[in-house]
Amino acid sequence: MPYDAIHSMDLTGKVAIVTGGSRGIGKAISKCFAENGAKVIVTSRKLDNCEKIAKEIIELGGSAHAVAAHMGDLSDIENLVKETISAFGSIDIIVNNAANPLMKGIGNITEEAWSKALNTNLRGPVFLVQEALPYLEKSSESSVINILSNAAYMYAPHHLLYPVAKAGLEAATRSMAAQLASKGIRVNALVPGTVDTDMVRAMPESFQKTSAKASLLQRAAEPEEITAMALLLASPAGSFMTGHTYFVDGGQSYR
Repeated sequence: MPYDAIHSMDLTGKVAIVTGGSRGIGKAISKCFAENGAKVIVTSRKLDNCEKIAKEIIELGGSAHAVAAHMGDLSDIENLVKETISAFGSIDIIVNNAANPLMKGIGNITEEAWSKALNTNLRGPVFLVQEALPYLEKSSESSVINILSNAAYMYAPHHLLYPVAKAGLEAATRSMAAQLASKGIRVNALVPGTVDTDMVRAMPESFQKTSAKASLLQRAAEPEEITAMALLLASPAGSFMTGHTYFVDGGQSYR
């Protein structure tokens, strides 16, 4: 029987946690997963923003639940897992998308800034996977997707914390993939290029223009252009993909 590539991306019955899920790439992934059958936990720091996206998903016939959680707060992460189990009873997919793009360079880094950036961008994703591990182990098709950044691979003359955290998350991706493969849990990383999100729009206009033109395609991506790879990695279609980093960057990074 021919391989059914389209239906292999079906997420029906799967429960997905999408951090930073109320806007930008996280919002696009939340909606994409719901459209393909997943029950989605939309989580970010502000509950009203999460509830808005969850409502949009439900109005379109999907299944979603909003949970407020700060990825830099370990008690919030613990509560996020509890709320997910209370709402949907299981966890199959985690998308670690929430990020803090704190712009601090060497000579200007404080202990507080270091903790703020590393706790959200690196510690939070690792501890979320650890907290959800008993439920991921029960799933027949578990997948963790860590959203990285091109900043981890490029010269960054103006900031250090964000690239360090994202590079650390790539290393954590490989380690978790090696450790969890025997449990049937796949762990991969996805690297977007410049994407037209609130986070990018908050940067100086000159930075936005330079970043958009840095790719071979000479433009920024729309958040929805990142979702196909996320869906592939989350779904049975990606069943033989683990421990790797996949770039959706318009040819921005030469490696």
